[in-house]
Amino acid sequence: MAALNTIIVDDEEFARSSLYFLLQENCPDVNICGIAKSVSEARSLLQSHDIDLIFLDIAMPGENGFSLIPQAQEANSTVIFTTAYDQYALKAIKANALDYLLKPIDIDELIAAVEKAVKHQQLNNALTRNLSLKNLEEDLKEQKGVNRITLPSGQGYRLVDVDDIIHIEADSNYSIFHLKNAEKITVSKVLKDYEEILPEERFMRIHKSSIVNLKYVKEYNNKNGLMLSLSNGENIMVSRRRASDFFEKMKNYGQLQSEK
Repeated sequence: MAALNTIIVDDEEFARSSLYFLLQENCPDVNICGIAKSVSEARSLLQSHDIDLIFLDIAMPGENGFSLIPQAQEANSTVIFTTAYDQYALKAIKANALDYLLKPIDIDELIAAVEKAVKHQQLNNALTRNLSLKNLEEDLKEQKGVNRITLPSGQGYRLVDVDDIIHIEADSNYSIFHLKNAEKITVSKVLKDYEEILPEERFMRIHKSSIVNLKYVKEYNNKNGLMLSLSNGENIMVSRRRASDFFEKMKNYGQLQSEK
């Protein structure tokens, strides 16, 4: 899992710098994206960055830390309060804060709070992934016309027509969609997720790093291993163990097209 994008919000310079040092030295799962001296500065950071975790002081001049909670919830950011006053604990719990650290911050408590934040983020990612895949599957089952899939894109989602997908390329834990308009969309999911969802009569996993839409296969030959030429000019190798399945799939696909 990638490090948690994090900001520190505190009006006291010593508190900001000491927390920054403690996180840098003891919490490798944290990536500090910015430091804010006020709630208004923190709002700007939330607008310009995708923030996973906020270390938030409470008693600050002007607006106190609780006034940032609506924006933190909107950005789906986890909040850990850091304060010198324990009378805010109940209110912090009611604000759905993940944790509440009293100053001066204890290193062990800080590490435990970050570990809790990591687990919280992993759970959120799993829930989001399952929901997204469920939506993908429902899209393909329910639609009788042009099938569409939902791809995570930035802060939202893109709806893409299945027929517009030429092929999908694996890149580590990411999948790159190559569309017929020459656009490429990169999503943080592996090929197997889409292999299980895309219509099997039209799409095939031809290699550990490639899924192709049979509609866009222009030609294939066996000169130097089975190589496909796609309509966008790209050439993709079919793995040796998938070659016979590919020939069978193309045969069935051709029969389906002739029946339409």
